[in-house]
Amino acid sequence: MKTKIKPVVFNPIGVIYSPFKDMEGMPIQPVGAKGIKGEIHLKKEYMEGLSDLEGFSHIILIYHFHLSKGYLLKVKPFLDNMKRGIFATRAPRRPNSIGLSVINLDKIEGNIIHISNVDIVNGTPLLDIKPYMPYFDKFDDEKLKIGWFEDKYKEVINKKSDMRFLQ
Repeated sequence: MKTKIKPVVFNPIGVIYSPFKDMEGMPIQPVGAKGIKGEIHLKKEYMEGLSDLEGFSHIILIYHFHLSKGYLLKVKPFLDNMKRGIFATRAPRRPNSIGLSVINLDKIEGNIIHISNVDIVNGTPLLDIKPYMPYFDKFDDEKLKIGWFEDKYKEVINKKSDMRFLQ
């Protein structure tokens, strides 16, 4: 039985601000962005949804890769010299340009959320915020596999972004 898939439209709930004006030189993951501060300016109509969030140390941000144009099914990720399937990477040139980062929640003042360990370009549209819950989101399983990334994860802390996904 085939299901007809309807288009999905998202409306940003706010904007993420960071010191990164473009992708050049930006950390490629939050683990490489230690201490980098940013802010989320949430639209005021969503402020009530921030209730109880300040009790969490980390949040998951889901956002739109607004600088990414089009998509590629094979990309050369920042940590590899081989082309890989887009769904085996976190590269921004995706069929749906959605990004995800787990970052530190420092404090909330009104509709402004102060964050740190930010690996996101300034002016990025925010789609959603979710609390990070280690009991749900972290897996300490000896059978855990991380594919082609297995011998590259130590490089992520010092690896910086370039413009490869904007061309």
